[in-house]
Amino acid sequence: MPRSAKSAASPGTAGRPRRPRATVAPGFVTGMLAGLERLGRDPAPLLADAGIDLGNPTLRIEVDRYAALYNRIIAELGDEGFGLFSQPVRPGSFEFLCRSMLGATTLADALERAGRFLHLVLPDLNITIHRRGDMAQLRIVETRPLGPRDDPARVFAFEWLLRLLHSVACWLVGRGLALEAVRFPYARPAHADDYALVYTEHSSFEAPDLEASLRANLLDLPIRRDEAALAVFLDGAPGKISMLYRRDRELVFRVRDLLRDALPAALTVTEAAASLHMSTRTLHRRLEEEGSGFRLIKDAFRRDIALSRLTKTRHSIADIAADLGYADTSAFYRAFVAWTGQAPDRFRRQVQVHTREDAAPFPPDASTH
Repeated sequence: MPRSAKSAASPGTAGRPRRPRATVAPGFVTGMLAGLERLGRDPAPLLADAGIDLGNPTLRIEVDRYAALYNRIIAELGDEGFGLFSQPVRPGSFEFLCRSMLGATTLADALERAGRFLHLVLPDLNITIHRRGDMAQLRIVETRPLGPRDDPARVFAFEWLLRLLHSVACWLVGRGLALEAVRFPYARPAHADDYALVYTEHSSFEAPDLEASLRANLLDLPIRRDEAALAVFLDGAPGKISMLYRRDRELVFRVRDLLRDALPAALTVTEAAASLHMSTRTLHRRLEEEGSGFRLIKDAFRRDIALSRLTKTRHSIADIAADLGYADTSAFYRAFVAWTGQAPDRFRRQVQVHTREDAAPFPPDASTH
């Protein structure tokens, strides 16, 4: 067994690897830069400050760097709306959005307050919430065209506002709120595979307006946060919660830890449930409540490790496939093509070409950093 696989399979040892860092597709970053570029501002210094290199479109970006860039752009522009709208969203708007929702009694009331507040600071988009039987729909509609239908700036504007509202809503009620389906008002973007982890696997495109569906009974959940909790929540915000409330939930990370500790074995959902002292059905239900699923977590975990090892080590593709629990290399190839649109050996060649001029040596073992 390769040394990296042994360390990954040895929980509790001094050499136990760190939890693989969550990453996002470059499309989320280029969208966030679109408003800056519209204003004729050079994004290079901000990207450098955040440690993000967009020169190689095959590399994913770590979430903490994405959050740092998010806050840097806001500070640079004095606009929490990233220069995407007809008027700036003044710094402090996010805090007062949270405060306006904090005094509500239920989530339905909080979302209605959010819609009224955002109408004042963000008049280009209208937010409404409606109940239809046992389902509810959160709608985001343009009141002023944000640009061509598939303009990256327009795409990001919808992505950003839905993430923001969803993240705050989850925090206010103290639990994950699964989005049953989301219809986006643009063509499927290149980074749409990440939508399963950011929003829901039931994401579709080419809709007239954005419509996110959730169970109507969730709207009756009480608001559980207070001013003291808000002070903690706002530390580092809005960047720190800008991306993935869905991916930092306790059970999701517990499952990721189990997957890591089992390597190179391919942990099954039945084995994971047994380790967590719950039935398989309960594990499925609780992950669904958090807006995730065992297969989604497993695929994202394997993807992040594979990208890291291909980028930072000289491990052979066959060894990486074996270390990640694939029965054969061809199965790993198929999975990698599904994640990135290209074969792992081609991905590694592109990374090497991009970094050749730096001539930096590979670290001896950076398999899960």
